[in-house]
Amino acid sequence: MGHCSAQVLLFMLLKIAQTSAKDGVECVCEGNDCMEELCVGDQCFASVTLVGPAQGQAPTFRRGCLVGPDPPLMTCKAASNYVVECCTLPMCNANTSSQALLSQLLTAPQSEPVRYCVETLVLLVLGPVGLLGLLSLLAVLMCRRLHRSRLERLHEYDPEQGAIDGLIASNVGDSTLADLLDHSCTSGSGSGLPFLVQRTVARQISLVECVGKGRYGEVWRGQWQGENVAVKIFSSRDEKSWFRETEIYNTVLLRHENILGFMASDMTSRNSSTQLWLITHYHEYGSLYDYLSRVAVEMSDGLNMAASVASGLVHLHTEIFGTEGKPAIAHRDLKSKNILVKKDMRCCIADLGLAVTHSQSDNQLDVGNNPKVGTKRYMAPEVLDESIQMDCFDAYKRVDVWAFGLVLWEVARRTISNGIVEEYKPPFYDLVPSDPSFDDMRKVVCVEQQRPFIPNRWFSDPTLSALVKLMKECWYQNPSARLTALRIKKTLDKIYSSLEKGKADC
Repeated sequence: MGHCSAQVLLFMLLKIAQTSAKDGVECVCEGNDCMEELCVGDQCFASVTLVGPAQGQAPTFRRGCLVGPDPPLMTCKAASNYVVECCTLPMCNANTSSQALLSQLLTAPQSEPVRYCVETLVLLVLGPVGLLGLLSLLAVLMCRRLHRSRLERLHEYDPEQGAIDGLIASNVGDSTLADLLDHSCTSGSGSGLPFLVQRTVARQISLVECVGKGRYGEVWRGQWQGENVAVKIFSSRDEKSWFRETEIYNTVLLRHENILGFMASDMTSRNSSTQLWLITHYHEYGSLYDYLSRVAVEMSDGLNMAASVASGLVHLHTEIFGTEGKPAIAHRDLKSKNILVKKDMRCCIADLGLAVTHSQSDNQLDVGNNPKVGTKRYMAPEVLDESIQMDCFDAYKRVDVWAFGLVLWEVARRTISNGIVEEYKPPFYDLVPSDPSFDDMRKVVCVEQQRPFIPNRWFSDPTLSALVKLMKECWYQNPSARLTALRIKKTLDKIYSSLEKGKADC
C-alpha cells in the first residue's frame, strides 16, 4: 500500500498491542497509549515511526506489549518509514533506543512521487467513509424492518404453538447450549446466542421452580433440552433494567469465566401479558450472600471466591481495543447478592442492569437511561454525599472497588481460622437498620467515616490480616487513593500463593 498505508497499519496494530493480558512477560510501556509505566503481554516491542520527515517532524518512539500469536507475526518488521523490534524476555525492550531502531530503516525508493501518498490517503479516508455511510443506511433500514417484524410476530402468533419459531428451531436442532455458545463466540455476535436463536431457545424453555424474588421480579430454574438454565423474569415496570442488561450482555468479548454466562433475552407474551426474560447459566449454589449465610468456608476457598470476583471485575473494567473490541464497563451495583457461586467454589458477577460503559476512542460515556441507583448499604462515600464526578468513568470504577472491599469483608467473616468463624452479617449490620435509608448510610459512612467492624482474631491469622489491609485500601474516603481492580487481583494472588507455600512448608 505504500508508506502511508503501512503507517496506518502500524498504528492499528500498535493499538491492538495495548490490550492487557492475563499472563505473560512484563515490559516497559512508553507512548500516548500507555496507562502505566509497565504492561504485561506475550512479547515486548519497541518501535520508531517517521511521521513526516519531509516536513522535519521528529520520529515517534514507542515501547509496550503485544498480546496473542497473530499480532507479532504481522507487526515485527521494518519498512522505509517504520521499524518494530520484538523480544520475548521480561523487560527486554527497556534498553532499546530510537537511534538503534532508526539505523535499521530500509532505504525508500527515490523515484516515488509525493502525490502517491496524498492519493493513497484520499482513498483510505474517503473510501471507507462512503462505504460506512452506505452500510449505516442499510443497517437502519434493516433494524426498522426487523423491529416491525418482531412486533408483528409477538402479537400474531401464540408462542406455545411456535408456528414461525419452528422454522428457526430447525436450525437449532439437537445442539447443546455449550455448542451454540461456542459457535456464537467464534462468530463475533456478542456474549450470548445469535438473536434469532435467542428467541427460539426462550420459547422452548419450561419453567420448573422459582428460586428467588426481588424488586426486579423473579428468578426461575428452567430447562431447555434437559439442561438447567436460569430465567430472570423482569416486571413490566422494570423494562429499562431488562433492556440495559440485555444490551450490556450482548457486548462483544464480554464472555468471561467470572462473568455470569448470558444465553438469551426475549420479550414474550404469556397469559395475555408481556414478560421480559433474561436467560443465563444456572448455578445451584445461588448467590454469594445465600451461600455465606448457610456455609462457613475454608481459607483457600474464601480466597478463591474473592480472587475470582476480582478477576471478573478486572475484565469488566478493562477496555479491549480493536474493530471488534470491548468497552470498559463499571458495574455500579456490586454486592454479594449480585455474585453467584459456581461448583468449583469460584464466583461470577451478575446483574448488569445499572452498568455504565466507556470507550477511549471517542471518549464516550454511556450511562444508559435507567434512573435507578445502586444498593444503599454498598454505596461509596462520594455517591452518598453526591460529590461523585458523574462525567468521569474512573469515578464509577472506584465505586465498584469500594463495594468489592465490603464483599471481601463478608467473605472474611465466614472464613474459618483456627477453628473460629463469625456468623454471617451484612456490612454495617451493627451501625444501620436492616433496610437503611440514604441518610442512615450517609451519616455513618460520610459524616462519622466509620467502616465495617474488624474482629481481633483476624489480626492473629496472617492471611486474614493481609485481607484486612487489602479491604482497608478499598475503603479510602478519597476515591483516587483506592486500589485498582487489577492491583486487587494481583494482591489476592500473592496472598493465595503465600497460603499455599505455608501449607507446603508444614
